[in-house]
Amino acid sequence: MPQGEASTGQLLARLSEQLSTLVRDEAALAVVEVKTKAKAAGLGVGVLVGAALFGFLGLCALIACAIIALALVLPAWLAALAVGALILLAGFALVKLRKGVPPVPQETVANVKDDAAIIRRAVTQ
Repeated sequence: MPQGEASTGQLLARLSEQLSTLVRDEAALAVVEVKTKAKAAGLGVGVLVGAALFGFLGLCALIACAIIALALVLPAWLAALAVGALILLAGFALVKLRKGVPPVPQETVANVKDDAAIIRRAVTQ
């Protein structure tokens, strides 16, 4: 063997060493990337919770405004009762609407099952 050339065993040992280094480095990079994305997602969730809280408080203020406006023509207790009843009716309507919409895309599931059956038939022929 000419001087300066490595044997097959040495090359395989070097390949194994470099492959394990590559895998370790890629795993470390993946950990760093996941941590970075988790921090960004956490910040996003915090902002979303804050926005939801302000939206809820704004809705409460609008409800109070509706009660006060209605109290100009009705007694205050009756105005609050009417607005509360209206809100409850809207909530019940949303619940009914939600029950009418299936959570699973049934048409897509059926299409996927049909596709799988066609592929199985083609493979077995």
